[in-house]
Amino acid sequence: MKLNEIRPAEGAIKNRKRRGRGNASGLGGESGRGHKGQKSRSGYSQKFGFEGGQTPLFRRLPKKRGFNRHYKVSFLPINLDRLNVYPEGTIVDPARLALDGIIKSEKDLVKILGQGVLEKKLTIKAHAVSKTALAALEKVGASFEQLS
Repeated sequence: MKLNEIRPAEGAIKNRKRRGRGNASGLGGESGRGHKGQKSRSGYSQKFGFEGGQTPLFRRLPKKRGFNRHYKVSFLPINLDRLNVYPEGTIVDPARLALDGIIKSEKDLVKILGQGVLEKKLTIKAHAVSKTALAALEKVGASFEQLS
């Protein structure tokens, strides 16, 4: 292969459409713009969101106030009464909760809440605990270990 033999790939080069050059060209008359109307005129450009004079959607919707906290830490709440399914002396951590289907993933942040009564002495490992849950754990003799 030599430099003077290099050619573009087949079909890579196309002739541009020469509009408005007579009916024999196939693009004469209205030049592919149809008959009359705003879109057939030169200089036409439609505003973003224009709906033919109807009030556009972005103006019909109410303005929302406030903002989203991008670094918000949200915990999955688990009440004490849901932990009664485990036998006495079990270590309950996010991996065990995920394995049993109580939470979706062991990567989820878990907070133990104090609703219900814990009837068994368990070792609970979670990311956070409420004051009422901690008091209930101490009352039963269960221990709590905070995960980072």
